[in-house]
Amino acid sequence: MGERTRLGLGLIGVALALGGLGDALLRATPWGINFLIWVTVLVGLTGLLANWGHVGSGGEGKWFIFVAGVFAAGVVVRDSPVVVFLDFLGVLISLSLAVWLGRSGSLRRAGIWDYVLGGVYTGALTSAGPLPVSIVDIEWREAVRGRWKGQALAVSRGVLLAAPLLLLFGTLLVAADAIFERLVIDVFGFDLAEVFSHLFLICFFAWITAGLLWAGLMARVPENFAIPRPRVLPLGIVEVGIVLGLLDLMFLTFVVIQVRYLFGGAGRVAATASLTYAEYARRGFFELVTVTALALPLLLIAHWLLRAENRAHERLFKALAGIMVGLLFVVVASALQRMYLYQQEFGLTELRLYTTVFMAWISTVLIWFVLTVLRARRDRFAFGALAAGFAAIFAINAMNPDALIASTNIDRMEEGKRFDAYYLTTLSADAVPALAESLPEIGDTRLWTGYTVEQAIVDRWGSKQSDWRTWNLGRSKARQSIKGYLATQSGRAPRMTGADSRHQDKALMHPPDRVIHNMLWIRHPNRGISEATVTSG
Repeated sequence: MGERTRLGLGLIGVALALGGLGDALLRATPWGINFLIWVTVLVGLTGLLANWGHVGSGGEGKWFIFVAGVFAAGVVVRDSPVVVFLDFLGVLISLSLAVWLGRSGSLRRAGIWDYVLGGVYTGALTSAGPLPVSIVDIEWREAVRGRWKGQALAVSRGVLLAAPLLLLFGTLLVAADAIFERLVIDVFGFDLAEVFSHLFLICFFAWITAGLLWAGLMARVPENFAIPRPRVLPLGIVEVGIVLGLLDLMFLTFVVIQVRYLFGGAGRVAATASLTYAEYARRGFFELVTVTALALPLLLIAHWLLRAENRAHERLFKALAGIMVGLLFVVVASALQRMYLYQQEFGLTELRLYTTVFMAWISTVLIWFVLTVLRARRDRFAFGALAAGFAAIFAINAMNPDALIASTNIDRMEEGKRFDAYYLTTLSADAVPALAESLPEIGDTRLWTGYTVEQAIVDRWGSKQSDWRTWNLGRSKARQSIKGYLATQSGRAPRMTGADSRHQDKALMHPPDRVIHNMLWIRHPNRGISEATVTSG
């Protein structure tokens, strides 16, 4: 048996095992420790398969396997949907980089197009599943030896072709007739729909795993995806200079106008005619974020297209690009100042926090642009930007956003400032420990839906863990916090009537818009509790 045939058969066996494990673990949601277990087994079996098949691993991409494990652990620690999504995205990107340059190649010298096209190419290979290894690499006549090999191959092909058809038509016939459904259950002793769901998940996880393993261990993946600059597109310093110069002039005009607000603070905003905090911050912040996010790719494209004929052209480009970067930092400062004023008036939310972190990441990448691209080290830019992105995701996990939002807004309550009681009840389990400490002060306050903050929190997080596969540290701490809170209440647990419970379920399933909705403003109990229905800024 050939070396590639043997490795291909082992790959398919590992993929089937991971497909079954994926069905057993990942069908339980929301994901928690089950996701970490599956990723760990995937990495471990991949390493064993590579060692068994004598697959070299001299590329720098192999180190991202450990990064994938760190982000997979983040899914076990945090419950916030946004944080879980970022961790999952980090796992996908890390595994893609490990597959692309795990056997050979350098990540630190790869360009932007290398990362983009390398990820697309890896995704395309993974989506092919077991087809390439089955068709190209495995010599089936070598794998099946003996006098019955022809019949065995024919029977195997027939079963593989008939199985999906039997499942498809059987499911439709079971759904069409109750008597036939009862006959199937009596004869086979199982629910065909449930069997189909298990087979689907097994095939799905086995398919993507087979494609991922083949791309990482057997496929011939190019190390370089760099796109050469087309001859018809290069621009001279005149064209690039005009574009960057006019943009610098426009940014400079904006910055001059913004300086008085940056140094004038809240007094200048309040003194401006027909200008409120909401109008000043909400109208400008996200536009400034967009401007900053678009300016960086523009500078990279301009540098790629520039046809510098001499060193004077290069110095002029560096000067114009450096001026734009400096002005962009003032734009970033203006955006952050707007958000600071907005948060001081209306409190902290997920959208406001994550956009602020994004601006911090953009600022870091702008500095890295100056240190690399403007110093003739463009080949190092992409890796630094990626590392900064991974560091930002790790920082988000460390800061625990929902807990930070809850504690910040609770501090506002204690200071007698406005805060949105309903919004706190919609946060994830990460915020519950901070909320549990303040429930004695705000627990009996009724929300716009008619039930109290205490009822909303206890009803959502007072139940026990139902499935070990979905265990998560954030959800475990939330349940322990509520259990401890109820114990301190001397057995007094909140009760709801059936109508209140149905009202609550409806409200939780269809919450109002988080940006513009009716809010309940609460003041510190020492200053008295006052309620007023207002519209969020």
